[in-house]
Amino acid sequence: MNTPMDISHNKALLMLMAVACGLCAGANYYCQPLISSIQHSFHAPQSQVALTVTFAQMSYALGLLFIVPLGDIVNKTKFIPLLMLGAAIGLGICALSVNLPMLWAGTIIAGLFSVAAQILIPLVTLAVRPEKIGETVGFLMSGLLVGILLSTSLSGLLSNLIHWKMIYILSTILMLVIAAILMRQLPHVSTTRMSYSSIFRSMGQLLQKERRLVYRAFIGGCVFAAMSILFSTIAMLLTAPPFSLADVWVGVLTLIGVFGALSTQWVGKWADRGYNAKLTWAGCSIMALSWLLLYLGGHSLISYTLGYGLISLGLAMVHSCNQNIIFQLNPAARSRINSIYMTAYFIGGACGSALGVYAWHHGGWATVCLTGLGLIAAAAFFALLDQGYYRRQVQRKQR
Repeated sequence: MNTPMDISHNKALLMLMAVACGLCAGANYYCQPLISSIQHSFHAPQSQVALTVTFAQMSYALGLLFIVPLGDIVNKTKFIPLLMLGAAIGLGICALSVNLPMLWAGTIIAGLFSVAAQILIPLVTLAVRPEKIGETVGFLMSGLLVGILLSTSLSGLLSNLIHWKMIYILSTILMLVIAAILMRQLPHVSTTRMSYSSIFRSMGQLLQKERRLVYRAFIGGCVFAAMSILFSTIAMLLTAPPFSLADVWVGVLTLIGVFGALSTQWVGKWADRGYNAKLTWAGCSIMALSWLLLYLGGHSLISYTLGYGLISLGLAMVHSCNQNIIFQLNPAARSRINSIYMTAYFIGGACGSALGVYAWHHGGWATVCLTGLGLIAAAAFFALLDQGYYRRQVQRKQR
């Protein structure tokens, strides 16, 4: 598979792609600070409204598994804008929803098709020089993560100023506009000739052959599950006493995570230089420390804010290292590899959201924090397995 061009110098196009990544990913998180407003609007139990976050992540995971692999065999220039159109339709349904089931339906449709971001990222790895992959992917990941964080802040702000549905209206319009621009500017890259069924057979072969992909997928799933526990409980904790924050302030607080999101390009540069193992351990350590601060944050908004910022930084570090490693495994199968990894990543996120709600209702904030810390310990276990396997591979090559 040949690289048709090097777009690493085209900052305007990379910025547009980063914005598209952020908009697509952010579409799945608008509801997080809106749980209380949606509950009052539809007169539904809080536990049911909180499931909207889980539905968003589960549908996104299904899109990752069944749609993203197509990126290796279809014209990405047309396919990506088409997916964004589907996401816009889902967001439009959310904007028009009159009850909770309709909101769920729109959320599921938006989640399925907003995986366009996960086809954009493998595309850019095929359009830059190999030594620029980590840095460029890090730049797009910065856009994706900032988009997630801004989505919660903006949704909370617009909910307080106008109505909670306003974020869905604006994002529908933006999704359509950016999709139209990308259709004209995305680079063309070569594809692999395969049938849809053979894609999944090859994915099974990748799982058998690429042990590091499996380990890194488990690491990603565990760390994102730990972060997603916060996604599903942040509104429940901060809108209740002793904090009693409005939606807008719940969203503003999450902006502390922008600093972590912006670190991905820097992490990508160091990952390109071979520091993946050290950065992974640093990220896991930071996330473990964050849960101690978050535990104290049950009664201190300052401690909660610091913990939220640190866990966002740790997640960005681990995720950037994971992607740097897996994209080096098999260049001809990057969409399929990304599909496997990101499916595990967002299944972990969906499980984390569900665990967060369960822990909150059956043990309170202390149980939520203990669950999050346990997931970081699981990620560290898989990091140990990955490090041991990599060392053995290096030793075999040196013999």
